[in-house]
Amino acid sequence: MEKQQNTPTNNRQPKKKQDPRNSKKHRIGSAILYIAIFALIGMWMFGGDKNGDAAQKQMSYTKFTSYIQNNAVADLTIYDDNHAKATVRKESYTIVFGDPTKGEEAKGEITAHIPSVEEFAKFIDEVNDTRRAQNNPAIDVTYAKAHDYWYLILVNALPFIIFILFIVWMSRGVGNMAGGIFNVGKAKVQLFDKDKKDKVTFKDVAGLAGAKQEVEEIVAFLKNPKKYTDLGGKIPKGALLVGPPGTGKTLLAKAVAGEANVPFFSMSGSDFVEMFVGVGASRVRDLFRQAKEKAPAIIFIDEIDAVGRARGKNVMTGGNDERESTLNQLLTEMDGFGTNSGVIILAATNRADVLDSALLRAGRFDRQIHVELPDLQERKEIFQVHLRPLKIDNTLDIDFLAKQTPGFSGADIANVCNEAALIAARKNNKRVGKQDFMDAVDRIVGGLERKTKIMTDEEKRSIAYHEAGHATISWLLRWGNPLVKVTIVPRGMALGAAWYLPEERQLTNREHLEDELCSLLGGRAAEELFLKQTSTGALNDLERATKMAYSMVTYYGFSAKLKDVSYYDSTGRYEYGFTKPYSEKTAQVIDEESAKIIADQMTRARQVLQDNEAGHHALAELLIEKEVITHEDVERILGPRPWKSRGDEIMEANAAIAAEQAASAPKKRPRKTKKEETK
Repeated sequence: MEKQQNTPTNNRQPKKKQDPRNSKKHRIGSAILYIAIFALIGMWMFGGDKNGDAAQKQMSYTKFTSYIQNNAVADLTIYDDNHAKATVRKESYTIVFGDPTKGEEAKGEITAHIPSVEEFAKFIDEVNDTRRAQNNPAIDVTYAKAHDYWYLILVNALPFIIFILFIVWMSRGVGNMAGGIFNVGKAKVQLFDKDKKDKVTFKDVAGLAGAKQEVEEIVAFLKNPKKYTDLGGKIPKGALLVGPPGTGKTLLAKAVAGEANVPFFSMSGSDFVEMFVGVGASRVRDLFRQAKEKAPAIIFIDEIDAVGRARGKNVMTGGNDERESTLNQLLTEMDGFGTNSGVIILAATNRADVLDSALLRAGRFDRQIHVELPDLQERKEIFQVHLRPLKIDNTLDIDFLAKQTPGFSGADIANVCNEAALIAARKNNKRVGKQDFMDAVDRIVGGLERKTKIMTDEEKRSIAYHEAGHATISWLLRWGNPLVKVTIVPRGMALGAAWYLPEERQLTNREHLEDELCSLLGGRAAEELFLKQTSTGALNDLERATKMAYSMVTYYGFSAKLKDVSYYDSTGRYEYGFTKPYSEKTAQVIDEESAKIIADQMTRARQVLQDNEAGHHALAELLIEKEVITHEDVERILGPRPWKSRGDEIMEANAAIAAEQAASAPKKRPRKTKKEETK
């Protein structure tokens, strides 16, 4: 659905905005800052000595002791790491350092490594005893611990370094306009301009005719607003794209960005939510501020249900309060007290039922554009878009592919085309053919074949009878879906699978649902009738049948006792409620009516299988033999369907196309044997 355009609209390349962190000025500033940091650390660790400009000298132990004995030191400090430091007397400075220019005012220190603290202490005691005997003052001795610089860094310098690094980080954050702690409230918005390369236009969006028409009106107003304002009209303030996943809502918004000659601001609903309180509301204000500055402009919010969920439903607090404040700010910006002219809001969601009613009122989102699953013609157009880059076989029929993919979205069709190309490459084919696409559909719908999964003969027989029960009943009932293929080869989590071609209808009546319910129960009924046992293989069938029966009673009013009553809540008001909208007695009636519907259809399924026992057994035995049977095999055994639906017409047309292709294909001449070549 998306076409890549390589033709630029403008030869001039837009000048890239330079990152502030890569500028020359920023690099020089960072270098100066780092040099200052390391200089401060070095001065703090190794500078600032207590003795100011005192000279220091390292010497041998012999000279060190001789100066002590000759009364050249005033005081002495002995450290526990076997070294000592002494302060030189002023009158002995010239003798020790040999510099007569300093005079008696000079200060100095001498250090030496000592063999042992205990032995050196004894030596000092002897020297002091001698000095006392000569009536001289004793040397003042101090014992101290050695400095552990790593310990000092860890205890004292590390907090200082962390603080400096924090200042650096803050300065870099302030310099970077795209981030930083001071820009946490800024909107993380993507801006698309008209000069952007490879932009998507409406021509690249296949299908979606109705949705494109409504969106094109908005683009036309932005291109020529005077045409509408002259008549007194006003452009809708907002449009909400609603539809199932994969139908092309975001792609349609990209096309609006490509077509409109105005600034296009794009954000996701989750981008407003942040762990900080008030950030979401701040980002909403910043987004609309930027849009108003460049008005007229378009704002696109993808997955708006992330912030637009109805208020007051969740009993939890915390993040819910932040989301509600963000929603309140969004409501105010869209249609509050202030004016908001020239800004149009587009949003996309697949959960419109959970949105707040204030968000959907006129004046905010004036239009709800429904983007539904593509029909037959739209699927054909989508296939044409996604088949362009593929090397396909010339005999491939796009109509056939579109008919074989009912209920597929645009994203599913893109996945089918890509998977078919991978399968063809895996088979070493030069082109992608019809069988590759059929294998791709089977792979996507049913999962990967697990041919290595070991099953006993009894399990294989049980699965064959189960799948034959589904095929028989769906073939014989009027509103049953026409069969395409049945297999008992395990795929994904299923041990067996059947492919049907459901009729695309707008309304479903009670007979349609009953026939579909009877077909679902056909597998369990066949096991009970013909194998005299039941297995867990019917789990998925029973789950779907139970949900369908309860829907018939509680939603559609298809029961005798609760006729014309529906408990379906389209507003989602009771999503977090603690009470049911009906009494306990009514709940018992719902259970009884649902069980009765299932029991009636189970009885009906048994009766259909009993009336066609021979045909069912023939299908089951053929499944055991071939493991895969098709529409033609079922028609050959059970005969033509009594009633033809749209799906039957499609299957007959496909069979006719296949027969015509087989007849027109050139027949290969048989190769001659060696004996024939010799003759």
